[in-house]
Amino acid sequence: MVKNHDCEVEGDTAATVTLLRDTKEGVQVLMVRKNRETSFGGLWVFPGGRVEPGDHAGERDLESAARRAAVREASEEAGLVLQPDSLVWFSHWTPPAEAPHRYFTWFFAAQAGPSVDVQVDGHEIEAHAWIAPEDALRFHAEGRIKLVAPTWVTLRTLAQSSTAAGLLERLRSVPAFAYETRMVQRADGVRVALWAGDAGYEALEVDAVGGRHRLVMSSSGYRFESS
Repeated sequence: MVKNHDCEVEGDTAATVTLLRDTKEGVQVLMVRKNRETSFGGLWVFPGGRVEPGDHAGERDLESAARRAAVREASEEAGLVLQPDSLVWFSHWTPPAEAPHRYFTWFFAAQAGPSVDVQVDGHEIEAHAWIAPEDALRFHAEGRIKLVAPTWVTLRTLAQSSTAAGLLERLRSVPAFAYETRMVQRADGVRVALWAGDAGYEALEVDAVGGRHRLVMSSSGYRFESS
């Protein structure tokens, strides 16, 4: 859990929103592709970005600022009109200490209106797609799209409901989870992201015996392990 919304940490605070819609085939989520000339270029992500000073509106509450940032970024990147209080906060991601630049990111979810019109900015974002979470995971496994670990794990979470309303209700029913990532490398060179609850988390022991809460990121595909 993120227990202190007012804590200050080294790095940039960011916010992103997973916009959901219902289709005859099931739930779809809006994803956007970062321009290849920008940081994180070529990655498929959710609309979002850095929390700017103006998002704080004179308050110290980081959750409120993150909500406003998510709404602002969704508008700037994809032409979306959202309200801060419509967002469901469901996770917070802290990058590993060795990351070259750390974005402490709030993840929110919301349901798309019946006539949502996505218009990417053509600068930072070069394309968009409405996609079933399970299809995005499959495309990644096939090497057709690029995803980072937080996006991959979020898509796995979103794939577990058949309707947008049902998914949002499930996300509301449990506290937001804090993923404080620690990275280790197996003897075969495969990188593994560890989170609280994994037996190897505290000592950074990838072969520790016990519970699992990790993402194994091999060249043959990602595998989430959780007990």
